[in-house]
Amino acid sequence: MAITERSARTTWQGDLKTGEGRVSSGLGTFTDLPMSLPSRIGEANGYSSPEDLLAGAHASCLAMNLSGTLANNGTPAERIDVNAVVGVGPKQGGGLEVKHSYVTMSAKVPNLSEDEFRKLAEQAEQTCPVSNAIRGNVEITTEITFEG
Repeated sequence: MAITERSARTTWQGDLKTGEGRVSSGLGTFTDLPMSLPSRIGEANGYSSPEDLLAGAHASCLAMNLSGTLANNGTPAERIDVNAVVGVGPKQGGGLEVKHSYVTMSAKVPNLSEDEFRKLAEQAEQTCPVSNAIRGNVEITTEITFEG
């Protein structure tokens, strides 16, 4: 399999404290999402942040990976719901760092026991490319709920 690449571009105007930027995907799937430091570390006020994008990447990657893991087991899900909450805070020595990604995963999977679902959900988290990209740098906490 060849390497697939995606891109995004941000244009920033002004200094860090009072400036703002706009980020767009290279494919045009999202365009001109506004960002600023005050909205990143305080109230969002309609602005996005790198952590929003990371949370979206983590949640969608886990959902896709769990879907594939369940299908490969012969027990495809009727529905999967994954939510990721990414936190940013002060870094020791100054600046900011991503502190955590708190993930909740739930699914409705017929013909599967709760124990088997938990095992497969944990496997999906351990093999998720985004989880593995941040693992060791960001605390990942996963809560798994089985809906039967």
